[in-house]
Amino acid sequence: MAGSLCPIEVMNRVISEMNMRDVAICYGMTETSPVSTMTRSVDTMAQRTESVGRTMPRLESQVVDPVTGEVMERGEIGELCTRGYSVMKGYWDQPVKTAEAIDAEGWMHTGDLARMDEDGYIVIEGRIKDMVIRGGENVYPREIEEFLYTHPDIQDVQVIGVPDAKYGEELMACIILKPGAAPLEADSLAEFCRGKLAHYKIPRYVDVRESFPMTVSGKIRKVDMRQEAVARLGL
Repeated sequence: MAGSLCPIEVMNRVISEMNMRDVAICYGMTETSPVSTMTRSVDTMAQRTESVGRTMPRLESQVVDPVTGEVMERGEIGELCTRGYSVMKGYWDQPVKTAEAIDAEGWMHTGDLARMDEDGYIVIEGRIKDMVIRGGENVYPREIEEFLYTHPDIQDVQVIGVPDAKYGEELMACIILKPGAAPLEADSLAEFCRGKLAHYKIPRYVDVRESFPMTVSGKIRKVDMRQEAVARLGL
């Protein structure tokens, strides 16, 4: 499975309800030809549902501080970089953009936040540009999204940051409800989260919608959701 982050709850259902017990999760980019990491059928259920596997043969992966470029310790979140034969030579006739993506040592900077465990399994935490800074706290939307998928009435969810005068940014949960589900308000969602998520990770706003804006390749466009939310709320 590839193309976008696969929620853990969805992956578990694919395995249990569709009997796709050997399905694997792949991670990569068009610029990396395209698979850099992959889970295996012999991996544990946790490794196959919670990570994107380990680095493919003859490739390298590292997690670095997005600001300093220093390699992070195992378990710490940073930007995922990949290097090897599969990485592109560059963008056609765009040397500046190429230099922004591939550093002098040949590392492709993916723009994705990730952490690597002691066994080399990589967990994608989201996009750097999707990270929300609320009152000085770094909030990674995927952690909140994974939890909200356990709500019995939620079919799909994306968490975004919206402007806030006090905290800089606040959290909004954009939600698609399951057919027949009752309306979901911010107060009831907050109650569902209370005691299970840190208080600053509980969404202040809830936006129930029929669908999410998508790119032509089927990836969700959070930037469009932010613009819509800002316009609607007058932020």
